[in-house]
Amino acid sequence: MKKLLLVSMAYKVTDVLKEVKPDLRGRTVTYIPTAAIGEGIEGMAEEETRMLEELGLTVDELEVSTASRETVRETLMKNDMIFVGGGNTFFLLQELKRSGADKIISQEVKKGKFYIGESAGAIAACPDIGYSAEMDVPEKAPELTDYTGMGLVDFYVVPHLGHPEMGPGAEGIIEKYSSELDLKVINDHQAILIEGDKVRILPE
Repeated sequence: MKKLLLVSMAYKVTDVLKEVKPDLRGRTVTYIPTAAIGEGIEGMAEEETRMLEELGLTVDELEVSTASRETVRETLMKNDMIFVGGGNTFFLLQELKRSGADKIISQEVKKGKFYIGESAGAIAACPDIGYSAEMDVPEKAPELTDYTGMGLVDFYVVPHLGHPEMGPGAEGIIEKYSSELDLKVINDHQAILIEGDKVRILPE
């Protein structure tokens, strides 16, 4: 069964993560920090690795913008879970497509591998990422001409509602797209849990 957790900020919802996935300890996770690199966020990969390790996970970092296709395939397929971190969604999708990681992630999620998408990692799971230009900078991905996302879900995540910096972008998306897209809006303390065809926003 397909199982995903889509969040704004993973470190603010670790209790939710432990609740929906109580068997984290001793498992391995492929951590993709690529979006943060595209946004130039320093230290985020180290902080998120620490957070995942504190949950009992063994972290296997995969920077898809520099890894070989063979490494991308091997790493994504061998580990128990996939965590795609936040940053610039357009740069993230550009590198996921270029490396072939998008197709492998999609295949693995369909097989039942647990996927955690944080901010950009949540938006990249949607059918298309074009709507996130209200929040992100498309110019950071000059080679990306197709905004089709991984399609792991059939709705559109709007993270960071109420955030002092990114909140206005979230509100811009709601104002512009609420009548034409199925938006699922979350603040930094909420998560969207997808189990098969069931979708819930937590905490309820």
